[in-house]
Amino acid sequence: MNKQTEFVLRAIEERDVRFVRLWFTDVLGTLKSVAIAPAELEGAFGEGIGFDGSAIEGFARVFESDMVAKPDASTFQLLPWRDISPATGRMFCDIMMPDGSPSYADPRYVLKRAMKRASDLGFTFYTHPEVEFFLFADPLVPGESPTPVDTSGYFDHTPQSTGSDFRRQAITMLEQMGISVEFSHHEGGPGQQEIDLRYADALTMADNIMTFRTVVKEVALSQGVHASFMPKPFTEHPGSGMHTHLSLFEGDTNVFHDAADEYSLSKIGRQFVAGLLRHAGEITAVTNQWVNSYKRLAGGGEAPSYICWGRNNRSALIRVPRSTKPSSARIELRSVDSACNPYLAFALMLNAGLAGIEGEYDLLPESEDDVWSLTERERAALGIEPLPRNLDEAIRAMEDSELVADTLGDHVYDFFLRNKRAEFDAYRAQVTPFELHRMLPSI
Repeated sequence: MNKQTEFVLRAIEERDVRFVRLWFTDVLGTLKSVAIAPAELEGAFGEGIGFDGSAIEGFARVFESDMVAKPDASTFQLLPWRDISPATGRMFCDIMMPDGSPSYADPRYVLKRAMKRASDLGFTFYTHPEVEFFLFADPLVPGESPTPVDTSGYFDHTPQSTGSDFRRQAITMLEQMGISVEFSHHEGGPGQQEIDLRYADALTMADNIMTFRTVVKEVALSQGVHASFMPKPFTEHPGSGMHTHLSLFEGDTNVFHDAADEYSLSKIGRQFVAGLLRHAGEITAVTNQWVNSYKRLAGGGEAPSYICWGRNNRSALIRVPRSTKPSSARIELRSVDSACNPYLAFALMLNAGLAGIEGEYDLLPESEDDVWSLTERERAALGIEPLPRNLDEAIRAMEDSELVADTLGDHVYDFFLRNKRAEFDAYRAQVTPFELHRMLPSI
């Protein structure tokens, strides 16, 4: 028994923890949970908890359904919204096969594989997400337009507002669970919020994002409102993204920094950006996995639609922020949804960047223009290609991608494509209010 396991068992006894929730995600990024009694925990650390994998989205077929959830002691935290005695704790799990080998269907393992590849090259991969979401008033009725909790805008300060109270309580809970928050504010849309998490290694951050979504929804419900990470709930207002800052370190050295470069971006950093740009279309079905995601990407402004990079250009897919010190050198990928599966998305971002490093990709010149204001002919002359414009185009790009297939593994790759194809087929068969409004009276 290692020290982390001993710490968890001792903490459970000292804090009167009577329920331990074991968390993991399915292939689409939905959080799953099973509660066990403390008496079962020592056995769970050693052998795991068996479950029917065929009942989990994308995990296994019926004839190979036995799977094991093995808790990761390093992720143990108490749930602050269950702070009454007896307490409730939680841990993330690694999903195993009955013979003890890692499950090919576990998104956490997909990310671990990618991080192992980076580690073999001497790198540690860090991410820092800016997570946007909406708060809606009760009731929230599927199929009907939601009512935002306020009409405030970007950075608005409204005394005693629902958003301010919500952010204060949510951040307090996140920090109680060991998740550091850097910034929070009201975003551009009515009822829209942003909370930025302090950077961490990609696996820790993926766990943190799954915890973040749960905390946000729990706090919202406790305040009589609803939180949604839907990418684009309103036609006329901005959507919710998760601009993600990325960096690679060798030990304590940020390898993206080069003080002699005009952009303070090293050769490795340039190659990483070039890799992300070359493979951007291929990974978009995962970073933007819902049919609704492409309504956000078509909206202009803060949501990119074209594959290019820049420094102060927020219309670009990738932005290279000015860093005040070497350790803060980073790049910002701006297309990502806050509703993605973070394990799969981070794995693909990392491997796309590593492909650029290993293949020594050349970085095209930066785009200094507002890409949205250019004509199609002007963008083509500059070599600026569009991101997939809908889920169908994203699926087709993913189907042709060796990088995505290798990163996800055959099982996750095949299931994800089948699921997303079914989603798009169901979506395109729907008659929308737009069509009825435009066409029914006049055709």
